Amino acid sequence: MTTMSVKELLDAGVHYGHRTSRWHPSMRPYIYGKRKGIHIIDLRQTVRGIAKARRFLGQLAAQGLPILVVGTKRQAASVVREEAGSRGIPFVAERWLGGTLTNFATIRKSLGRLDELEKIEHSTQFAAYNKKMVSMHMREKRKILRNLEGIRELTSLPAALVVVDPKRDKIAVHEAVTLNIPVVALIDTDSDPKDISICIPCNDDSIRSVQVVLSLLIEAVAEGGTLAVAAAKDQAQRKPEPKPQATPPAPPAAPGGAGASAAP
Repeated sequence: MTTMSVKELLDAGVHYGHRTSRWHPSMRPYIYGKRKGIHIIDLRQTVRGIAKARRFLGQLAAQGLPILVVGTKRQAASVVREEAGSRGIPFVAERWLGGTLTNFATIRKSLGRLDELEKIEHSTQFAAYNKKMVSMHMREKRKILRNLEGIRELTSLPAALVVVDPKRDKIAVHEAVTLNIPVVALIDTDSDPKDISICIPCNDDSIRSVQVVLSLLIEAVAEGGTLAVAAAKDQAQRKPEPKPQATPPAPPAAPGGAGASAAP
């Protein structure tokens, strides 16, 4: 696992908060001070938050539990796709659809429709479509992919959410809280940490800052997932072969033989 470097955090500007006029009072414990009207985040709190989050996420992933990464703001979307998508970790980077968690069954139906559309494309039925039908088909497919592509392999509710800017994705946080799903969040000085299980105070507006922090968390999830796969293989190898069932003994013959008659 990569060792955290405070210098790398400083170089990425992780410690820069918002203007002092925009702060949320609940973030006071995470603020080191002020400089030129800007709040400076206490990097000791950032390092503690990252370490705690890495342990927590790594443990969940090692148990084979899914983790969902959410970052729909412009500065975070590309980083989320790159860091989570390249590791096969479920993510939402385009837009959070209301009910993604609280109405998960409906979301799965939409993904089932995507599978259906792709099967049609490889069938003789699709070859018979005219231009208008092909255009409608592809438009529907693009819409589903744009919103749900990152959670296509998410077959059950996640065990935890990793959220970049809970203020921007407050609906995702609210749904997670409703379902008692813990939330790990990169949180700036203008956000309310009330509903966050593990806070990582940091600059969530800088692409470089988000990338540095998120990569550390994603790495922990990926390493935990590797352990889960290895444990599953080991368990499969140790699983004993089922014993063949013994043939039951034949029932005893009736007294007097098969031709004996009952006594009067």
